[in-house]
Amino acid sequence: MSLQFILSTMRKAVEDYRMINDGDKVCVGLSGGKDSMVLLKALASYRIFSPQKFTLGAITIDMGFKDADFSGLEKFCEELDVDYHIEHTDIAEIVFNVRKEKAPCSLCSKMRRGALNTTLKKLGYNKLALGHHADDLVETFLLSLCYEGRLSTFAPISYMDRSDVTMIRPLIYTREKDIISVAKDLPIYKNPCPEDKETQREFMKNLIKNIQKDIPFAKDRMLGAITNAERYNLWDKYEKFPRRDEEKE
Repeated sequence: MSLQFILSTMRKAVEDYRMINDGDKVCVGLSGGKDSMVLLKALASYRIFSPQKFTLGAITIDMGFKDADFSGLEKFCEELDVDYHIEHTDIAEIVFNVRKEKAPCSLCSKMRRGALNTTLKKLGYNKLALGHHADDLVETFLLSLCYEGRLSTFAPISYMDRSDVTMIRPLIYTREKDIISVAKDLPIYKNPCPEDKETQREFMKNLIKNIQKDIPFAKDRMLGAITNAERYNLWDKYEKFPRRDEEKE
């Protein structure tokens, strides 16, 4: 799959949800993984022909893992003519050694997002672009349903009033398999987290694969149900009537 195809799905998402406006300062949260790397490359190409003129940058949150080397990401950003900033933190030390979290993903995510937002404001960006894609959308929905008992997933665009930053997800229409195809030629930074591939999200990813063995189109149907509001058929259209014993009170 080519970058051109990624650009077509990304452009549709950007236009459908008006993710980028004239004068925006957009910053990609660049972890160095395939999703954020492909997103940055696609946005760098998109800004050339985008009807909305915007500036583009990237921020990497250095969690403090030993021997972390971001020189490949720095060179990648230089080639794309993208301003790059590394924010050094001690998140790994706090999560794994001080707090010794048994399920560290939630705390780690909150701390990384907090560091990202603080750095964004310091550097003058108003939009944070994250690399969440269509497969993430379905996995998050199932995670929320099974572990939290909620029908919920992340939004394409959301405003965070505490930090005064708007979060956008330009790859929500893009499939992971297409991202993988483009990412194979990029300088991907290997995730040093000891919990990598051992998370609840990884379990959901494998669960969906197993479901698709019997229902090959299951993920497509789930994605369609989430992204097409006219397919919702929940109880909010019904008035809640009192129980019979409540009627007597």
